[in-house]
Amino acid sequence: MHPGSEHLIILPERDIAEAIAEELREEGFEHVRVVREAARNQEHGEDDLEVEWAVYVLDPRLPDIAGGGAYEGLRERFVELAQEHGGWYDEPGDPRPPQG
Repeated sequence: MHPGSEHLIILPERDIAEAIAEELREEGFEHVRVVREAARNQEHGEDDLEVEWAVYVLDPRLPDIAGGGAYEGLRERFVELAQEHGGWYDEPGDPRPPQG
């Protein structure tokens, strides 16, 4: 997979993660699953890990991170979705810090 094809929407509750995953599947994202994720607590620094729920999205259809607009639009949408539900967004391979 190329950079930009994997996405994590980190959320505080399983029910929220399940609902978001279902919504994304209905929109046509084929590779979506809910996973438990050990994530760093952004308020307390990298050494403070918490177990959270995450919606993992694999979308190989878009160009990679350097591909521009389509990727950035998806990233912005996932950041907003995470923030609406008290979570944050993290994309493996993206050199920018997690957004949330």
